[in-house]
Parts: sequence; structure tokens; C-alpha cells
Amino acid sequence: MALSRARKEEILQSYGEELTGTTHAFLLSYKGVTVPQVTEMRARVRQKGGKYVVVKNTLALRAIADGALKELAPHFTGPTAVAYGTDAVALAKALNDYIKEVPAFQFKAALVDGRTVAASQITELANLPSREQLIAKLLYLLQSPVTRFVRVLAAVPQQFVSVLDQIRVQKEGQS
Repeated sequence: MALSRARKEEILQSYGEELTGTTHAFLLSYKGVTVPQVTEMRARVRQKGGKYVVVKNTLALRAIADGALKELAPHFTGPTAVAYGTDAVALAKALNDYIKEVPAFQFKAALVDGRTVAASQITELANLPSREQLIAKLLYLLQSPVTRFVRVLAAVPQQFVSVLDQIRVQKEGQS
């Protein structure tokens, strides 16, 4: 069914609003996927704060011509869906986990922080620790030297008291 010019303009405007400003986007091929599987994919992407949009390639290419996604233009062939959001690692993990369950979904390419990422590297991105885990590790590493220093400082008076106590015991034993 052919789209009317007005409907194409609406879709083009919608793509422009959604896709132009994003800095994290994943292109997926969904050939051979059922409607319930697409619905489940949308739900998982939404849980991670992202959006999942099935695009019409010709209109998407026109919409992204001036945005950051123009780097991915060669990958807009065949059935294409775009998953995008603010947390690239969380989104990559959600997509990668679901692709393991439904291999009909395939990564085409991605844009992370304005840089193009090949489909083969997206799995590596999905295996990175989450932001919270990285912050926890950083805090542990920053706190560890301070904790050790405090223990060393506390050990000096403790050892001094222990030496004084041993001297007292020796003197009491001599008398």
C-alpha cells in the first residue's frame, strides 16, 4: 500500500524529531521476527529507558541526513529497526540478551557517543560493566589507600601501648 505524500511528511517529521538528536543508536535487522517478539523487544528496550522504532529506509535516510546518525546511512538496507536511548551499555545489554533468545534479530551497526560501532563490537559493549558497577569500583579504589593509611596510623599508637605494657610486665616480673 502506497503512502500519501502527507503521511510521508508526518513520518519524516517523526523520524527527524526522534532520531536526529540521539547519540546512542543501534540498527537491527528483524527479518523473520513475529509480532509478539517485536513487542517483547520494545518492552525490554523501554525498560532500559530507550525506544524501538521500525523505520522506512528511504524516509529515515532523509531524516538523518543532517544528524549524527548519517554515519550509519549505508546500513539502512532491508528491514531496519532503530533502538536508541541515553544509556548505551544498558541498551546494548538488553538488545544482546534478547538477540540470544531470538536469533532472527541481528545487529547491523551502532552509533555510540557519536562514533560508529561495527555489529561485531556491539557484543563487547554489552559485556562492559554497568555505570553503577564502574562507580563502585572507582570508589573502592579511591577509598582503599586512605583506609590502609588510617590503619597504619592507628597501628603506631597501638604498638606503642603494647610495648609499654610489655615493659610494665617485665618490671613487675623483676620486682
